[in-house]
Amino acid sequence: MLQGTLDLLILKTLALGPAHGHTIGYAIERQSDEVLQVEHGSLYPALHRLEDRDWIASFWGTSENNRRARYYRLTPAGRKQLEEQTNRWDEIVRAINRILRPA
Repeated sequence: MLQGTLDLLILKTLALGPAHGHTIGYAIERQSDEVLQVEHGSLYPALHRLEDRDWIASFWGTSENNRRARYYRLTPAGRKQLEEQTNRWDEIVRAINRILRPA
């Protein structure tokens, strides 16, 4: 994945509601038709980084299989960041397309 892309995908996933790490990774994989594979070695450091930036917050809850799990939710700052990063992503895609598919 491109640098910073995972952060954007995590924020977008959490915009739909709180989730624990396994669910976040699974949602990204499923929504990308299995094109994007999220490794635990990348996911959890990203979650910690986003939490350190106050873009997400965590809390303890019970998972679907009745186990204790750390859940993450988007904060207001994270919602703002999601909008900014989505706009920036759109700019980058347009710029790359101008190079790859010139008119």
